Amino acid sequence: MATNFFQRQETARRNTAWLVVMFLLAVVGIVGSTFAITAFAVAQTRSYSPDYKELLDGQAFGGRPGSGKSTYPWEIPFMAGAGALVLVGGGTLWKVAELRSGGGQSVAEKLGGRRLHADNGGLHERRLLNVVEEMAIASGVPVPPVYLLDEPGINAFAAGYSPSDAVLGVTRGAIDNLNRDQLQGVIAHEFSHLLNGDMRMNIRLIGILHGILLLGLLGQMLLRTAAYSGGRSRDKGNSVLVLLVVSIALIVLGFVGSLMGGLIKAAVSRQREYLADASAVQFTRNPDGIAGALKCIGGLMAGSKLKAAAAAEASHMFFATGVWEGFTSAMATHPPLAKRILAIDPRWDGTYPQVAAEASMATHAGEAAAFVGNAAQAAGLAPRKPTNEVDLRSVDNAADNIGQFTEQHQQYARELLAEIPPQLLGAAREPFGARAVVFGLLLDSETSVRERQLAALETKADRASIEALRKLLPIIARLDARARLPLLDLTLPALRSMSSPQYTAFDACLTSLIEADNRLSLFEWTLGRVLERHLASEYRDQRHMRIHYYGLAKLGEPLSILLSTIAHVGHSADRAAAALATAAQQLPEVQLKLAPRTECSLSAVEKALDQLARVAEKHRGRIVDACAAVICADGEVKVAEAELLRGISDLLDCPMPPILPGQEVEASSVFKAHVGGA
Repeated sequence: MATNFFQRQETARRNTAWLVVMFLLAVVGIVGSTFAITAFAVAQTRSYSPDYKELLDGQAFGGRPGSGKSTYPWEIPFMAGAGALVLVGGGTLWKVAELRSGGGQSVAEKLGGRRLHADNGGLHERRLLNVVEEMAIASGVPVPPVYLLDEPGINAFAAGYSPSDAVLGVTRGAIDNLNRDQLQGVIAHEFSHLLNGDMRMNIRLIGILHGILLLGLLGQMLLRTAAYSGGRSRDKGNSVLVLLVVSIALIVLGFVGSLMGGLIKAAVSRQREYLADASAVQFTRNPDGIAGALKCIGGLMAGSKLKAAAAAEASHMFFATGVWEGFTSAMATHPPLAKRILAIDPRWDGTYPQVAAEASMATHAGEAAAFVGNAAQAAGLAPRKPTNEVDLRSVDNAADNIGQFTEQHQQYARELLAEIPPQLLGAAREPFGARAVVFGLLLDSETSVRERQLAALETKADRASIEALRKLLPIIARLDARARLPLLDLTLPALRSMSSPQYTAFDACLTSLIEADNRLSLFEWTLGRVLERHLASEYRDQRHMRIHYYGLAKLGEPLSILLSTIAHVGHSADRAAAALATAAQQLPEVQLKLAPRTECSLSAVEKALDQLARVAEKHRGRIVDACAAVICADGEVKVAEAELLRGISDLLDCPMPPILPGQEVEASSVFKAHVGGA
């Protein structure tokens, strides 16, 4: 299934291109309509308004004086068309820039969303956050911040340009009226949009359509102005008449724009909802979950409707229909509810359950309390015996797993969360503790190196952070290597709550950790890079990563550096060349050579990954497979090697779910090889 993820990404890219084409056609239609309406209005004014005849005759616009003839003033409709073009284009560019700077967070806040934190929510909120954490760990993407919309309807959305800046929004009606399986189905549906590239297209659609809708908004403003002016001054009747005509024309154009915008939304949205429903069933292996959520929408009086003023422009992003979309299905952004249910549950009898919010709240509160209690009890149990190796088959052809996760991955994520000590989980979920957790994860396993890192950190971090770190260090030292990358992902929502000065200080501490010793392990360095990548979009202006390479033939140097580094780290000196030769079979068109260990510095690897991240999506999977071939060359895969592979995949924007454990063996030295410093 390796091609599925990359095919879906390519499909999303093609859909975005079609979106631009449809937008351009809509602009042509609006500009043409503006020209025609203005031309008609000018002709009528020349015929019925003598006061304006002289103003609009040919002499006023370059006609020959004294000719006695007037030519039609074509300049006016041309200027009106140009004005419409500027208004639509300018409005679109402004909205796109606004969304680019705010990402998914700006969408959630405009819809009235409130950021949820693990330490200040009720049982329903904690259950929601736990479901999102499980889904993120199971799918291999960063844990997104969650926003709660105070709406009685059952709905949800995912917004953002990439997993790094994605947010999830869920309504109060959803967490109050859905049980855990149903809520899990809804969240799986939204994660499908996130993994398939739909989320990026959805947020771009908001920006693109904004300019089209501006004409109608401007017309409404002018209409109010005309009404106000008419009441204040009667001697300006002709001016008010012209203003009234212009405002009505703009409202008509705005209606045309709204119609086109609705058709564009419908064209790009409906089929993707069926695909996301199917993906949710595939992810959870529980069709009753998402089907039950859809049935609850049909049985709830509030349905899935939202009251927020901005709901209309984001209607295509929701889990279910969020606003009234007319009497016909021509502009419906979602398939009919009954059709979606039947596609999942063909035996459905067509009846909807009676959903009473008060009774549901009591039932699900007990369910949530029981779940939290079970999780706490599981967390207090003795952890599983740590494993140092994983099943070779789960790593070989690793690209097959990208963008694919199953109920087994969710169960694994649930067990992993339960086994992380509560003190560590609590610290990871709040901003101050999350920083200490990150510092602990990046400390080297060797005592002498770790002490030098701590000494360097003490010059940058405040004393409270150092004390918190020292308290957590014994717990982090006993942590299963499999839990390190998921734990890092758990810290991301809390770290995104830092202020800009706090992030600057935090970033300086990370730099001091990396530069404290030239023997920082590649795994620890990769953790730091993953962290930086997912936080940079929150605190820095990030340029969109454009594709520069549509093949791998010209990338022999960066591929050699990356694969040689993995070969040196995971194999002895005499086996490194053989491991690289295994990877060369995956990339026959690339001239690979084994780089000396001295050339495999962290800075060289960073430069190589930055270059490889600009490769077309379908070729990134081949890079991941080549990395996996190097790791598997000796016939065994250590846990840290497998997690390193997942970290590299993340840096290449290829989300890989956890590699499920294989046989359990006695722990030995885990990935203690080191490479040169940055």
